[in-house]
Amino acid sequence: MRTLFAIMLLAFAASPVVAQTKTDDAAQNPVLFLESARKLLRWDEPAEPARIAGPIYFVGTQGLSVYLITGSEGHIILNTGMPGSGPLIEASIRKLGFKPEDVKLLLVGHAHVDHAGGHAHLAKVCKAQVAVIGEEKELLESGGKTDFHYGSVKEFQFDPVKVGRVFKDGEEIKLGDIALTALLTAGHTRGSTTFAMNIVVDGKPHLVLFPNGTSVNPGYRVTKNPSYAGIGDDYRRTFRVLDSLKPGIWLMPHNEAFGYKDKLARSEKEGINAWVDPVGYAKWLKAARDKFDDAVDREQKE
Repeated sequence: MRTLFAIMLLAFAASPVVAQTKTDDAAQNPVLFLESARKLLRWDEPAEPARIAGPIYFVGTQGLSVYLITGSEGHIILNTGMPGSGPLIEASIRKLGFKPEDVKLLLVGHAHVDHAGGHAHLAKVCKAQVAVIGEEKELLESGGKTDFHYGSVKEFQFDPVKVGRVFKDGEEIKLGDIALTALLTAGHTRGSTTFAMNIVVDGKPHLVLFPNGTSVNPGYRVTKNPSYAGIGDDYRRTFRVLDSLKPGIWLMPHNEAFGYKDKLARSEKEGINAWVDPVGYAKWLKAARDKFDDAVDREQKE
């Protein structure tokens, strides 16, 4: 969400409605932070579903990415957006010509309200198994109530969902001809998870990465009085893991974070080449690491 915060500040400066709102208030008030992002980045508004590459489809909203990964023995959904997004995702799946009932697994990059809000609805509609890395199980099943930073904030809570499968760091998650590798990339939450998969399009292989865990949200503490014990080391490990990976295609949980709309528009002429962006991945990762380092520096100067 750190990227979102920067975008929100620009929107605050341009909007007469919120001209009197101090940016510091947005940083320190999680409810204001959430509601501003929802409105400004259109998290709850429906978007046209689209094919990205190979078996990977976008079925999210105007501001939040939800991915449908299709396979011969059933499908996987990664992330489910805000509470209330479940029916929008369901409709998008049908519009693409697939059946929600064929979704067998529900995954999440991290269990915050903007990415797990539709889990309960889709688990019921699809009768899909909810699968999560062990470090995130408690948070997902609590509906956000055990989050180290937002747990007591009602607006950040969502309908809890029962986890049917727990996997480990480095484990391969298989469903028919779909194979995803789950990598623990903690920091943003204790169980933030990056997923990696290989696809072949027109005879050419591509490593696809769904990165997660790097954002340092307003109010997080990473060194002095840390938000949770070991959070700083978790972030550092996450950056090492993500730096070791060299994806051609990288797909984020927030649309603006990886230029979804621009890449989608270019894909009409360029096809999969519009999504292949290793340079963009390197720049994004460096910017994320720099923001973490800035947070460390600020705390050390206190």
